[in-house]
Amino acid sequence: MGGTSTTKQTQTQSLSPYDPASGALTGLLGGLTNLAGSAGSPTTAQTGALNSIEANANNNPFSSPITSGTLGLLNGGGATRYDPAITANLGTLANGILGQTASGANIGNNPALKAQLDQITTDVTNQTNGAWAAAGRDGSPGNTQALARGIASGVAPVIAAQYNTDTTNALNAANTLYGAGNTTYGMLNANNANANTNFTNGVGASGTALDNQNWGANATLAAEAQRFGIPASQLTTLLGAVAPVAAQFGTQSGQSTGQSTMSGAQQFATIAGGIGSLWPKGNISFGS
Repeated sequence: MGGTSTTKQTQTQSLSPYDPASGALTGLLGGLTNLAGSAGSPTTAQTGALNSIEANANNNPFSSPITSGTLGLLNGGGATRYDPAITANLGTLANGILGQTASGANIGNNPALKAQLDQITTDVTNQTNGAWAAAGRDGSPGNTQALARGIASGVAPVIAAQYNTDTTNALNAANTLYGAGNTTYGMLNANNANANTNFTNGVGASGTALDNQNWGANATLAAEAQRFGIPASQLTTLLGAVAPVAAQFGTQSGQSTGQSTMSGAQQFATIAGGIGSLWPKGNISFGS
């Protein structure tokens, strides 16, 4: 007789910690449980610190100046703001006597020179005419020629010297104008560069200023984190030391239940065995 037999078992186990470690384990777990109650929400001090940081972030006193200054730098940082003043400064020099001298307009245009030449002409005329008149030849062609030569020889050196002086003055004036323009431009640019450097430094310093403004709040957050972190770390460390000991030396208990389904052959054998156990041992008498 053929057949199959299946068996199904369910087993449950429980582990009790090592008795000497049980109290410590219970205490540590209780401490962690107490900390868990405060881990889900910030403390009053943490809330105040976070609110302070948010307020500083939303009302940053450096935001507007930084924005304005950054836009200013993007527009050149004021590097050309003094161009009109530079132009006006050079214009003042160019349009004044310095500009006239540099242009050469004053060469030979000197009232003092005219008076000096007039005086030389008068002196030469009087002297020459007087000499020719004394000789009884005044008004003669020789007199006229001598007068012309005398005046020319008298005024020529003066005119030449004045021309050279005026030309030198014109060149000096032109150089002065050029130098004044460059000097003014350089000074203004240097001041502007310093202003831009100062602004850039201000942008960098503003971050430090804001960090300083938040320093108290950040310090509070750090302290509160330590207030929670120190006991949590200690409990976790102790728990890590106690738990393996409690598990290593604990006692284990369990129970199991099973259910078996026998085949027909197994059932027959079992029944036969039962009947056999009831069968009398020895000979059976059915009467004489």
